[in-house]
Amino acid sequence: MMLRTFAFLALAMLAGPAFAQQKVNITADLFSIDEATSTAVFTGNVVVVHPTVTVWAPKVVATYGAGGTSDIKTFEATGDVKLETSEQTATGQRAVFTPGDQLLRLTGNVIVVNEGGTVNSDELVVNLATNVSTFTSGQNGRVTGIFTSQ
Repeated sequence: MMLRTFAFLALAMLAGPAFAQQKVNITADLFSIDEATSTAVFTGNVVVVHPTVTVWAPKVVATYGAGGTSDIKTFEATGDVKLETSEQTATGQRAVFTPGDQLLRLTGNVIVVNEGGTVNSDELVVNLATNVSTFTSGQNGRVTGIFTSQ
């Protein structure tokens, strides 16, 4: 199923600078680096395992700056994306993390499930610096939630 395993330490962007020294493991069917576009591309059954989150996606692209793979500018997972922590699961069509502003954007039929309930929206933006999560929907849609009372 997954043919190659890579420890791509620079992808610690999944949880921000506090975790920069923690190991990130990525498995995929194919891995390529394009020096001309400064991108690292993982395709086919991609699984990114970080100590605080696991990401599944058909494709993951990391764009890096002048500092090479230790200078990640963006991290993008596309396709049927799933992010799972010990407390919740989130799914959508595209997840983009930008370490510079510590924003994680999950878009496309977003569903977040935890023990407190379920929220559906078109977009979820999580500010990892402030721990504020914002759900929004498109022009004609609405954010919906089903919550479990205690």
